[in-house]
Amino acid sequence: MEQQYTNPATMMGKVPSFSPGSTVSSALPGYVALCLALQVHRLVSAQFTVTGPDRPITASLGGEAILPCHLSPRMSAESMELRWFRSQFSAVVHLYRYGQDQYGQQMPEYRGRTELLKDDITNGRVSLRIHDIRPSDDGQYKCFFKSNVSYEEALLELQVAGLGSAPAISVEGHQDGGIRVVCRSAGWYPKPEAQWRDLQGQLLPSASEKISPEANGLFQAEIATVLTEESNQKVSCCVRNPRLNQERESEISIAELFFPRVSPWMVALGVVLVLLAVLLPVASYCFWRQHRAKDKLQAELRWRRAQIYAVDVTLDPDTANHWLVLSEDRKRVRLGDTRQDLPNNPERFDAYPCVLGAERFAGGRRYWEVEVGDKTEWDLGVCRESVSRKGWNGYWAVWLRDGEYQALTSPLTPLPVSVRPNRVGIFLDYEAGEVSFYNVTDRSHLFTFTDTFSGKLRPYFCPGYNTWGTNSAPLIICPVPAQAGGNLSP
Repeated sequence: MEQQYTNPATMMGKVPSFSPGSTVSSALPGYVALCLALQVHRLVSAQFTVTGPDRPITASLGGEAILPCHLSPRMSAESMELRWFRSQFSAVVHLYRYGQDQYGQQMPEYRGRTELLKDDITNGRVSLRIHDIRPSDDGQYKCFFKSNVSYEEALLELQVAGLGSAPAISVEGHQDGGIRVVCRSAGWYPKPEAQWRDLQGQLLPSASEKISPEANGLFQAEIATVLTEESNQKVSCCVRNPRLNQERESEISIAELFFPRVSPWMVALGVVLVLLAVLLPVASYCFWRQHRAKDKLQAELRWRRAQIYAVDVTLDPDTANHWLVLSEDRKRVRLGDTRQDLPNNPERFDAYPCVLGAERFAGGRRYWEVEVGDKTEWDLGVCRESVSRKGWNGYWAVWLRDGEYQALTSPLTPLPVSVRPNRVGIFLDYEAGEVSFYNVTDRSHLFTFTDTFSGKLRPYFCPGYNTWGTNSAPLIICPVPAQAGGNLSP
């Protein structure tokens, strides 16, 4: 009897029927055809595509990025293998398999920073969240979906971007009949653009330009120009992130007295020195004033330059003397009225009411500011982490005692202070072996230690030895305000 076939799609789940006179040999081709049809139908129904965003994803340094992918047509991806990877299949950023996240094959640089968002996984939509974005995260990614019978992938691009510090402008001396000014800014990604502009926004020629990578993968910019007396003496330095189309800008104004010139009365002074002897004191005073103004400008520029390396400093309660009282946010310390019952550990100061910062510095440049107010006693500076808590070796600090400011050298160095500091800035340049102190109140330089550092250094604080009067007020670690540039002429 002739065998009749039905469409394989309509026969799924059914047992084929045959006429009573059929034989096993005549039924065998029908079974084979049915199995092949079912397999083809299964493969066709399991086909899918993976789609990602059609444009690059931009993420800020330190922030987070979302890398989305979805299946088309919609289908559940719960039982699939989902993999995000970089240039090689084995360079795993995140892996999902057997219904859960797998971290054994994940690259070390992504551990603890990835999270798979699975709220819509039953519809084939998933996203990878990457926390704490770094420069190394920049580039292409692939999201890979694999079922039991098929697999597909999509290409994504992540663009990392970060704004650096406000430009710090410094005067570097005379050059080519004018004054050389240098603009510096750090912490940019990707490579920034830097330029000088005049008040009308016109570009000025640069004497030199250097944009170089830092050790942390970010970029720093340094650009110089030469200002002459005939040119515009008020200019701005602009550093721009081309990826974000955002920029930071600072201005500087150079007074005329800083430009090199030969004054006619100075030539006449050499010819008729005897006749003009009465004017010598006046001339000396003018030169002294000009030199003082230049030194003040240089000190302020160095201070502004130090501010771009501001760090967040907190107090370490494990090092605090029993008489000290620390605030909950560990930003304030004062001398208490009673001795506290604290654990006696080797890190704690015993004989002196001192406390160290929790941060440890083994290199680089760091800057922080401390409000001293009207206190009559205080010590500030840095010390070695291994310093003895019972003596005074290994400290680089300044203090106020009996109305006198002194640097802790051997012997002590008196510090001439014309304006009483309400806030003191401390700048550590580890590689240069320098610890500098600044009077933030009038933006003047107080003192600089020069030494050779080894091991870790820590911030050092002492609120004084007396609790009466204004000295009972605390030392306060203050946030450093953002650089604003401005007119730096004396």
